[in-house]
Parts: sequence; structure tokens; C-alpha cells
Amino acid sequence: PLRCISKFRTFVKHEAEKNKSQWKTMGPAKVAVPSPKDFLQKHSKEPKLAPKKKEQDGKKLPALSVPQRTYRPVIRIKKNFIIRNALAVIKGVPKKPRHFCVDSRQGDKYLLEPSGLVPKYIKKKDYGVTPKYVTQRNEEIKREEAEYEASVVEELKKRAMKHLSDEEKTSILQALKKNWEETNREFQCLPVLTDTRYKKMHKAELETKLKQLEHDIEALEKHKWIYIANE
Repeated sequence: PLRCISKFRTFVKHEAEKNKSQWKTMGPAKVAVPSPKDFLQKHSKEPKLAPKKKEQDGKKLPALSVPQRTYRPVIRIKKNFIIRNALAVIKGVPKKPRHFCVDSRQGDKYLLEPSGLVPKYIKKKDYGVTPKYVTQRNEEIKREEAEYEASVVEELKKRAMKHLSDEEKTSILQALKKNWEETNREFQCLPVLTDTRYKKMHKAELETKLKQLEHDIEALEKHKWIYIANE
């Protein structure tokens, strides 16, 4: 069969040949060349202010309240500085001499007050006085201890516990120490060789008894108040 041929074939071919090498260089082939007279001048791109307004309708513009830059005020001061300085010296308080400390033969000196050699802290009125916050803290601690002891006593009274007096505590301590001495003497008299079962049991029993006595003596000596529960 015959091939279909477009009727715009010649037109398309002509357009393709026409625009084939149009962008071969940088930019279009035909560009308007700038004139050498139109070069960039200095301050040409800065914004320009509007022209000053001249007198309109024969009336002058109101004068500005701000003085001009060239305005120089006239200052007329008549002061006798010599007399002023003399009066300031006469009425002024004389300077007190500053104390120095020289620490070498060449005369090297430094101020005495900031050196730390002057006992200015000892001469304070409140030197050696306990600060208020310390006394307040001690009072609070004492009050808390008293309240705690009162609460403990109240709690023990509720539980019906008996307070151990100092005489009873001393007598108990003496009895415990005496018992410990007797037990210790008995322990020292044991034979060196414990080859039988009875000797081993007897030695272990004495050691346990000594440990219990030492624990009781330490508990009585460590605590100030001793209470005994009523059985």
C-alpha cells in the first residue's frame, strides 16, 4: 500500500533548516549592540531626593526649630578659676596619711591595710560573739530534743514500761562485769587441747556467754535511758 505523506512536510522541513544554527553562539545571532556612550556612571543608581520646595505663592517656608549645623552659641563665662581653686584648697578636708609597710632595703613598700597585717577583724564590736543564726539553731535543736524526749516518755508511759534508775543501772553493770570476769577466768582455765566432744561444747558455750555479756555491758554503757517492758 502507498505510504501516507503529510501535506505539511515541505513546510516543516523549511522551518527546521531555517532555525538550525540559530543558538550556535552565546545568545541570539542578532543582538542589539550597546552604545559605547551608555556606560555606567558614578552615583547613577543612587536614589535621588526630590528637589527643595521654593517659595510658594510668595510665602516663605516656616523656619525650623532645630538649629543649623553651623550655629555656634555665644557662651560668656566670667569665672576666676584661681580664686575658686584657692577656696577649694582652703575649705577642703586634708588627706589622711596612708600607712605603708616597707619590706626591703631598697624601699619597696605596699599598703598596710589590705595586706592582712592589720588586726581589724579582732577589733570589731561583735568579734567572738556567737552569731544569731547559730544560737537560734541551737535553741531549735534543744527544743526538738526536749519534744522528742517528752514524746518518748509519753509513749513509754502508754506502753507501761519501767524506767531503770541510775542506781539499778550501776548495780546491773557491776553484776554483769563480775559475771564476765568469772566466765573469762573459767575460759582461761580450759585445757589447750580440746580433743573430746564435751570440751568443744563447753568451750563454745563459754565463748557464747562471754559475747552475750560483752553485748549487754556495751548496751548499758552506750544508752543513757534504759526502759524495761513489764511482762
